[in-house]
Amino acid sequence: MGVGVTTEGTLARTVARGVLAAGLAFCLSTAAWAAHGAAPKRVVTLGGSVTEIAFALDRGDRIVADDLSSLYPEAATRLPRVGYYRATPVEGVVAMRPDMVLASEQAGPPHAIQKLTELGVNVQVVSDQPTVASLYRRIDQVAAALDAKPAGAQLSAALKRDLNRIQAQPRSGRPTLLMVNRTGASQGAGSGTAADEILRLAGLTNVLAAQQGYKPLSPEAMTALAPELIVITSSSLEALGGMDKLLQVPGVIGTPAARAGRIVVMDDLLVLGLGPRLPQALQHLHDAAGAPARAAR
Repeated sequence: MGVGVTTEGTLARTVARGVLAAGLAFCLSTAAWAAHGAAPKRVVTLGGSVTEIAFALDRGDRIVADDLSSLYPEAATRLPRVGYYRATPVEGVVAMRPDMVLASEQAGPPHAIQKLTELGVNVQVVSDQPTVASLYRRIDQVAAALDAKPAGAQLSAALKRDLNRIQAQPRSGRPTLLMVNRTGASQGAGSGTAADEILRLAGLTNVLAAQQGYKPLSPEAMTALAPELIVITSSSLEALGGMDKLLQVPGVIGTPAARAGRIVVMDDLLVLGLGPRLPQALQHLHDAAGAPARAAR
């Protein structure tokens, strides 16, 4: 009698095919169900702001899984994760047996989103550009998808009211640098990013507005830019090893921001997500820009 040998790679492929087959059967059955307009009960969200909006609309109980960028609210971090929304794993999403996937338009890669659609998954792609107009569209789209239009209208109205209040405050125009550390090298946020839009809305001047996207920061550039306020995400500060390590990054300690002690640490999704907590982010930055100088640690 012959002996069958299953390699680790073969086993992984077999499991993946099984997951896809089971998921396909489920998704095809729910596609017809969803087409009749029933509110989704098993939702996978791809994109931190998308997840946050769903929770803000009191639809968090519909979400069965989200992605690694879903950092708020805390309940979202306790859900099963299907990877990172810009590198969506088809098998991981299908395994959650969703009757809807709510995906940021930045989710990808494109072939993964296309594959989900081909498998019969109800994929709803929502606006996710670095503008306030896109945020309002995103709220409307998520609210419509989750059968929460009244809550969506209320959220948008509150957002507009709070933004108008903050925009009426004096604008400091303080030169500001927003730093992230994703790969071990510090980078600064330029134009065309959510970070740049948030700085502008907060009445600050982005010292890197002349560049597009995120670019590495050399010590010489830090000195030349001379930011009076430095904003860094909490995960970036953690990756660097804390505030003392940040102040040891070449170029940082010599900036007016470091000398005045104007270094602000903010939650990643709050300052980069351009989500429903946008007024909170703007008020925090506005207050930091106007705070009295203090000695750097």
